Amino acid sequence: MSGIYIHIPFCKQACHYCDFYFSISLKKKPELVSCLIKELELRKAEFQDQVVQTIYFGGGTPSLLNSEELQSIIQAVYLNYKVVSDPEITLESNPDDLTADGADVLTVFKSYKAIGINRLSIGIQSFFERDLKLMNRAHNALEAKACLEVATQYFDNISLDLIYGIPGLSHEDWMENIDTALSFNIPHISSYALTVEPKTALDVFIEKGKVQAPDDAVAQEQFHMLIEKLEAAGFVHYELSNFGKPEFFSKNNTAYWQGKRYIGIGPSAHSFDGKSRSWNVKNNSKYIQAIEKGELPMEVETLTKTDQYNEYVMTGLRTIWGVSLEKVAQDFGETYRTYILKQSEKHRNQQLLYIEDNKLIVTKKGKFLSDGIASDLFKID
Repeated sequence: MSGIYIHIPFCKQACHYCDFYFSISLKKKPELVSCLIKELELRKAEFQDQVVQTIYFGGGTPSLLNSEELQSIIQAVYLNYKVVSDPEITLESNPDDLTADGADVLTVFKSYKAIGINRLSIGIQSFFERDLKLMNRAHNALEAKACLEVATQYFDNISLDLIYGIPGLSHEDWMENIDTALSFNIPHISSYALTVEPKTALDVFIEKGKVQAPDDAVAQEQFHMLIEKLEAAGFVHYELSNFGKPEFFSKNNTAYWQGKRYIGIGPSAHSFDGKSRSWNVKNNSKYIQAIEKGELPMEVETLTKTDQYNEYVMTGLRTIWGVSLEKVAQDFGETYRTYILKQSEKHRNQQLLYIEDNKLIVTKKGKFLSDGIASDLFKID
């Protein structure tokens, strides 16, 4: 099984913390949609032997596309690829897009269901006005709640995003954010620490002293509060940043972490076939010009055996499935298995890692540090 990721590179405005590729100009939206469809056609040979299980609209802000545009892209997938009978089709969306038309909001959700979208990922981030303003989100707290009120009437499979470690976010307010999310009976929550990426607006504001830098210790405390609260509510912490009720794990993202193949369509989108990784140009105009000429504007990197091992370790340690020592030996060789056991010994002694069923798994104590632990297990050619 494989997946198709479709990058929609448009946003109403730039969030201060975001370093993803997007444009706030929608002038090229019609041409871009046409080129997404054409790229799907150009690349169908890559997936001749694959069956598509998931279609994921990410961004950017995919909910800036209307239902007709989304439907035309979904139809192009069905026309050019083998698709399972009931694929997971996810749309990333923002509350302000879903509630913008007031009385027509019901029509928006009905139209999404009608074209086959069966999972929504809603970028709430916080239910507090001050946090949303600090991050320069386009929606407000009332829109966040209003959106969820209506969305839950039409969709069972909903994920929402929450951010912790925001400067000024107290533990009490963080717990209120979680409680508010749970009050809507949402079955999946993705939650991330606020990260200061270079050259973002947030980075500049912190450097100029206009905004306080996030406190790693506070973020770690709020991360553990999140785990405790959500696990008590019946969620499974199945990946470092993801919590799902049973049967509601993201099939799309789980495929990434388990090393399955996927094609990334659109500007800046990445693809992976198990042996190589490729990515499209980060420029709407250059992307459109190339696709209209029937060219694929991408770069390709062939992964060495060590690259593949490092990638498996990085993704595996983030999940409840861990890193299979048997798989390491089978796919990479016994020397790699010996290496990872030796490198992990320190972390096992510190109770950050443990071995169960021949798998190396991060403990609850080690979860916040899992990326750093993974880097200690990497092999260098």
